[in-house]
Amino acid sequence: MTAPRPITLALVQHPCSDDGAENLQRTLNGIREAGDRGAKLILLQELHRSRYFCQHQSTREFEQAETIPGPTTQHIAELAGQLGVVVVASVFERRAAGIYHNSAVVIDGGRGIVGVYRKMHIPDDPGYNEKFYFTPGDYRDGQAGFEPIDTSVGRLGVMVCWDQWFPEAARLMTLAGADLLLYPTAIGWDETDDDEERQRQRDAWETVQRGHAIANGIPVAACNRVGFEPAPEPTIHAGAKDTAKHAREGIRFWGSSFIAGPQGEILAKAGTDEASVILATVDVSRNEAVRQVWPFLRDRRLDAYEDLLKRSRH
Repeated sequence: MTAPRPITLALVQHPCSDDGAENLQRTLNGIREAGDRGAKLILLQELHRSRYFCQHQSTREFEQAETIPGPTTQHIAELAGQLGVVVVASVFERRAAGIYHNSAVVIDGGRGIVGVYRKMHIPDDPGYNEKFYFTPGDYRDGQAGFEPIDTSVGRLGVMVCWDQWFPEAARLMTLAGADLLLYPTAIGWDETDDDEERQRQRDAWETVQRGHAIANGIPVAACNRVGFEPAPEPTIHAGAKDTAKHAREGIRFWGSSFIAGPQGEILAKAGTDEASVILATVDVSRNEAVRQVWPFLRDRRLDAYEDLLKRSRH
């Protein structure tokens, strides 16, 4: 019998303002609350130190980028060390001149930074102009960058937001030995969406991730931001044209951060319009028992999947 391996996991969901210091303090307060309530692994939302600036295209926004290590990771690492917790934080990373990433940094208590995941799938949709800002994550040793990060609480399959729609990414993390999948997220509604469309979108977002849990026999957690963030005003900067392609008034981030078990069962879930810290304990040793009963990994037909490497079969 596999020995239990419980992990108490917390998600910190909050709104963001134009004040980066205020946003960071909200994050730190959430980490402290989570640690005080017994969490050992804490997942933060995507780009938690700023408003979601990708609603438009502006070279000015690159001024927010920072190195890893940098100011954000330093503040979080100090608190993680005090509390003895593992934190998955989100950083707008300046890697080199002209190379920026949407990165998730894993900080393990007093050990500091133990790994960095750079977002692999980069969206370019109305209100989500991320290709203007972010370089896709690297390939390493001929393999895609879906590699779990080892920590004191387990092997973390860390990805970021748009990655959560792709079953291939979740499967690769699982096959590499991840104990659970974690997604910092920033997603919400257009103000013009009616109630039925809003429900369809949010249900789809939750359902696809619960599907990853079921298909792989692995817990999944997604931490989303909350609150309305207006689209920035168009601005022209010297030497560069600001296309400001947003057609929206802004995005109302729908929160709904959740933790699901390896059969897709919801263990904890936040509301749609308020800051909150949610916790659940997941026993990652249960992954094996679930896979024994639902042996999807065993029954994969590797000999029949080569066309998955094609863009289209038409």
